[in-house]
Amino acid sequence: MKTSSRLGLALLALIILAAGGYAAWRNFGTAGDAPKFKLAKAESGPLTAVVSATGTLNPVVSVQVGSQVSGQIKEILVDFNSPVKSGQLIARLDPETYQHRVRQAEADVDAARAGQGVQQAEVSRARANLSNAQRDYERKKTLVEKNFISPAERDTAQNTLDAARAALASAEAQVRNGEAVVRQREAQLAAARVDLQRTSITAPVDGIVVKRSIEPGQTVAASLQAPELFVIAKNLTDMQVETSIDEADVGRVRLGQKASFTVDAFAGRHFEGEVRQVRKAATVVSNVVTYTVVISAANPDLTLLPGMTANVRIITAQKDKTLKVPNAALRFRPAGTGDEKKPAATTPAAVSPAPTSGSGSGGGGFSQLRERLVAELKLDADQQGKVDAIFAGMRDKFRATRDLPEAEKSRAQERNRAEIREKISAILTPEQKKRYDELASEAQATRSGLGGGSGKVWIIGEDGKAKGVDVRLGLTDGSMTEIVSGDIKDGQDVIVGQQAVAKASGMPGPRLF
Repeated sequence: MKTSSRLGLALLALIILAAGGYAAWRNFGTAGDAPKFKLAKAESGPLTAVVSATGTLNPVVSVQVGSQVSGQIKEILVDFNSPVKSGQLIARLDPETYQHRVRQAEADVDAARAGQGVQQAEVSRARANLSNAQRDYERKKTLVEKNFISPAERDTAQNTLDAARAALASAEAQVRNGEAVVRQREAQLAAARVDLQRTSITAPVDGIVVKRSIEPGQTVAASLQAPELFVIAKNLTDMQVETSIDEADVGRVRLGQKASFTVDAFAGRHFEGEVRQVRKAATVVSNVVTYTVVISAANPDLTLLPGMTANVRIITAQKDKTLKVPNAALRFRPAGTGDEKKPAATTPAAVSPAPTSGSGSGGGGFSQLRERLVAELKLDADQQGKVDAIFAGMRDKFRATRDLPEAEKSRAQERNRAEIREKISAILTPEQKKRYDELASEAQATRSGLGGGSGKVWIIGEDGKAKGVDVRLGLTDGSMTEIVSGDIKDGQDVIVGQQAVAKASGMPGPRLF
C-alpha cells in the first residue's frame, strides 16, 4: 500500500513537470518569435496645419523724434512712458546762438531796405536828368532848324540825352537788384527764425514715449543726419508681431490667416491675431532666406510691451472633424514582409530624414531613405557608397538640432534636408534626378500640410499578422495626418511599432523598430 502511494505521487509529480515544461515550451519556444505590435487608434477630431516661428512685438506706428539743428540740450520735459500729444513741447535746445542769428538776419534786412531807398533816390535823380536832357535836345534841334546854332551843339545835346537814358536804366536795374537783395535777406531771416523754432522739440504724433536717448547738457550734432532723441509709439493698444518665416514655409502663408502667439512674460496665456502683411523683401543670413510676416496683435489692456519675443503659430489649414492617424503609423513597416524596404513616400523621412524622438541620431530615417533611394533610383555600388558618405556627414548636423527651440529646430532640419537633396542630386544621372525630384516634391507637400499624397497604414489582420492598407493622405500638423480615403475606420487600431522578443539562446533583448 505504501509502495503504490509513493508510485502515485511520483507519477503525479512527473505529470505536473511535463505539463509545466510543455507550457514553457509553448510560451517561450513557439510564441517567443511572434511579433508584438505597438498600437494606436485612428480617431476623428480637429486637425490644424500650422507654421511656427518666433518674432518681436512692435508698435504698429513707431516714430523716431530727432533734431534738425545742433546744440546743447537745455531742458527735457518728458521721460520714459510719458503720454504726449501732437505738437507738445518735449525738449528744448539752447537757443542763444540761433537768437543771435535771427538778430543778425534782421539787421541785414534793414540794411538792404535802406540801400533800396538810396537806389530809389538815384532813380528819381536819373529821371530828372533825363527830363532836362530831353528838353535841352528839343530846343537845340529847333534852333538848328532855324540856323541859330550849329548842328554840333544839337549832336552834343543828343549824346547827353542818350547818357541820361542809360543812367536811368542803370538806376532802375540797381533798384531791382536791391529788391532781390531785400528778398534774399528776408529769406535768410525766415530760415534763422525756423532754426530758432527748431530748438524747441515737439511731439509729431499722439502716443507714449518708449525711448529717451538724451540727457540735459548733452550736445546734439545734426550736421549729417538727424540724431535720435526720442521714440514715440503712436498707439500701444494696437501692436504687431514681426516674425521671420523660412522660405520653405512662406508659400503657405496668406493675408488674413488666423494666428496665435505666446510670450514668456505671460506663460500659458495665448494671444490672437491674423496675418496682416507678407513682405516680399527677403533677408539672407548665412545663406538662409527668410521673409518678414507681420501679425496683428490687439493690446487693449496694454499687457504686451514692445520688444517682447513672441512664439507664433500661423494656421495655414484647418478642419473641424476628420479621420486622422499618428504619423508613426505612416512610417511603420513590418519586418519580414518586404515592405520594410519601401518607406512611405509621403513621410518626410522618405526623401530627407530627420531625427525622430526614438532615435537621437536619426539613423532610422537615414536607413529608410537609403533603402528607398536604392529601390526607386536603382543606385549602383559607387552611388550607394557616395550616399553612405553623405549620410555619415549629416548625422551630426541632425543630432545638433535636437536641443534647439521648436521654431529653430524646424528651420534647421529643413536646411539639413535641403543640403542632403543638393548633395544627392549631384551624384545622380538625369533620369534618376527627375525621379528624385518627384519624391522630394511629394515629401515637401506632406511637410507643408498640403496633403494629397499616398501612403500605407498597417493593421492587425484576422491571422494576427500585420496587414497593409493603402490610404490617401490630407493635412498634417506634424504629429497626426488626415486620412482622406482608405479602409481605415474611426477608433480602429493601427500599428505604430513592432517589438520582437529575442529567443532565450542569448540573442539581444527587445528592440523597437
